[in-house]
Amino acid sequence: METGKIIKVAGPVVEAEGLRGAKMYDVVKVSNQKLIGEIIELAKDLVTIQVYEETSGIGPGEPVFSTGMPLSVELGPGLIKSIYDGIQRPLDLIRLSKGDFISRGAEEDAINRKKKWDFEPVLKKGDKVISGDIIGTVQESSIIQHKIMIPYGIQGEIEEIYKGKFTVTETITKIRDRQGLLQEIKMLQKWPVRKLRPYKEKLPPFEPLITGQRVIDTFFPIAKGGTACIPGPFGSGKTVIQHQLSKWCNAEIIIFIGCGERGNEMTDVLLEFPELIDPHTGKRLMERTILIANTSNMPVAAREASVYTGITIAEYYRDMGYNVALMADSTSRWAEAMREISGRLEEMPGEEGYPAYLGTRISSFYERSGRVKCLSNDDREATLSVIGAVSPPGGDLSEPVTQNTLRTVQVFWSLQDKLAYERHFPAIDWLTSYSLYLSQLSEFYEKEINKDFIELRNKSMGILQQEAELEEIVRLVGVDALSTHERLILETARSIREDFLHQDAFDEIDTYTSVKKQFLMLKLIILFHETAEKVIVQGVNIEKINSLPVKSNIIRAKYIKENNLKKFSEIEKEIICQINSTTT
Repeated sequence: METGKIIKVAGPVVEAEGLRGAKMYDVVKVSNQKLIGEIIELAKDLVTIQVYEETSGIGPGEPVFSTGMPLSVELGPGLIKSIYDGIQRPLDLIRLSKGDFISRGAEEDAINRKKKWDFEPVLKKGDKVISGDIIGTVQESSIIQHKIMIPYGIQGEIEEIYKGKFTVTETITKIRDRQGLLQEIKMLQKWPVRKLRPYKEKLPPFEPLITGQRVIDTFFPIAKGGTACIPGPFGSGKTVIQHQLSKWCNAEIIIFIGCGERGNEMTDVLLEFPELIDPHTGKRLMERTILIANTSNMPVAAREASVYTGITIAEYYRDMGYNVALMADSTSRWAEAMREISGRLEEMPGEEGYPAYLGTRISSFYERSGRVKCLSNDDREATLSVIGAVSPPGGDLSEPVTQNTLRTVQVFWSLQDKLAYERHFPAIDWLTSYSLYLSQLSEFYEKEINKDFIELRNKSMGILQQEAELEEIVRLVGVDALSTHERLILETARSIREDFLHQDAFDEIDTYTSVKKQFLMLKLIILFHETAEKVIVQGVNIEKINSLPVKSNIIRAKYIKENNLKKFSEIEKEIICQINSTTT
C-alpha cells in the first residue's frame, strides 16, 4: 500500500504529497486513524483528498495510505433491510460494536461475510454465459429473490456450478472464459459508485409508476424509469410525499437516501417502515427497502457519496430485472456540500457560489434512471425511477439547484407552503406543476383504466384553470357578479380540490387510492358538473343544485373501500336522478 504524508488540512479537504501512483477518485486512508477519503484533484506530486469523516485533530506530517481502488460499493445478498451511511458502512452493525456514538475510522463489512445463503442454480454445466446472465437465485427477504449475475467483463462456458448454502465470499460457479482462464464466481461483487452500470439499450417509458396519490397519478404522473423533482419551501411536505411514495408506489425495490436532512426525518422512516404493510404483497415494507442515512449532523463530504452509493445499488437491482424507485432527500444538501468543498479547493465559483460543474453533476445523476434492456442473453427489461427533493432557500425556485434539476427531469411537482398552511395535502400546486410523460402514458391509461381517462383529466384541469381566472373577478367585484354557469365552475373546482386532490396520509383508506378508483371519483365530480350544466340552462338555481343530498356522497367517495367500487355506479344514478328532479 503506497504511503504519502499530509501537508495541509482545511476541514474535510486534505492535501498530501508522496502518492506518486495515485489516480483520480482513488480511495485513501487518512492519518493513523484510517479515515476514509477520496482523491478529487491531482497536481504533480500533490493530491487533494475529500475526507468522509471529521478531520479535527489531524495535522501535517501524518500518513496517508492509498488503496489504489476507486470508491466502490459491495453488491450481493444482504442489502435489503439494511441501513447504511453515505459510504456504505452498516450503521446497525457499527452501533452494536461501537455504541450509539460512532467513533472515527469505524469499519464494518457492508455485507455479512459469515451468513450462509441458500443458492439455487438456474443454469447447468456446459451452458454458455455472458455478462449479466443470471446463474442462480437466493431468497434475500420474504418478498425479494436475489438474482446472482455474471460480473461485467466475464463470458464463457460454465465448468462447475454448485448448489447449497454458501457465504458471499465462497465460490458458487467456475467459468472458462474466452482466453481459457478459469474464473471463480462468488455472490459478492464490487462496483465503482461513479461509473454507470452498463445495459444493452435504453427504451422509452410506457407505464406509469403508480403511487396511490391522486394528484400525482391522475394529474402529474411519473413513468416507470422516469425522473421527478419535488421543490418546495420548508414545511411544505417534501419529505412526507417521499415517504408516501416509498410506502405505496408499485416499484419492487425502494432505495431511500436521507442526504443532509434532519436526523429525526430518518428516525421516522426507521420507526415507521418496519411497521407498515406493503399493499402489493401483504408483507412488511422493509422487506423490499434499503435505507441510506447521511443526515445533517454527519460529515458534509459524504453527502455526495451517499447519492452515488444509492443509485449504484439501485442499478444493481435494476440489472436483475426489478423495477426500482430511488428517493433522494434532498439534492440541495448534496449541492451545498459540493459548494463547500469547491470553496475549500479555491475553485472559481459559479452562480450563488455553487461550482461551475453543478449542472453536469445533477444531470449525470438523474440520467442514470430509465427503462432499459439489461445485459444478458434473455434481454430482460427493468426500470429505475429517480425522485429528488429540492429545498430552495426561502422557496425561491429560480435558484441554481432547482433550475439545473428542472432542465433534466421530466416531472415537476411544485409544493406551495400556502397550500400546506391551509392544511391541503399533498401541497402540490395544480397550476404550476407539470408532467412531460402524459402523452407517452395516455395509451396505458386509456387501455388499462378507461378510454375516457385522459379526457376526464383534461376537463378537470380546465375547470381548475378557469377557477383561477374567476377568482380575480371575485376579488374585485364579488361572487354575486358571476353568472350561474361561472358559479357552477367555482363549485366544481372546489369539489375537485377538496374531494379529490386533498388526501389524508393518516387515514387507513384515503392514504392509498388505486387508479381505477381515482377515475371513478373524478367521474362523479365531472358527471355532477355536466348534469348540472344542462338543468342550469333551464333556469334552475345554483343554490338548489348545491343543496342536493348526493353532494355528501361525492364528498365521502374517497372513503369507499377498494373492494366496494360498484357503489360508484349507484352514486352516479343518484346524481342524474336528483339533479334532473330539480327541474320539476
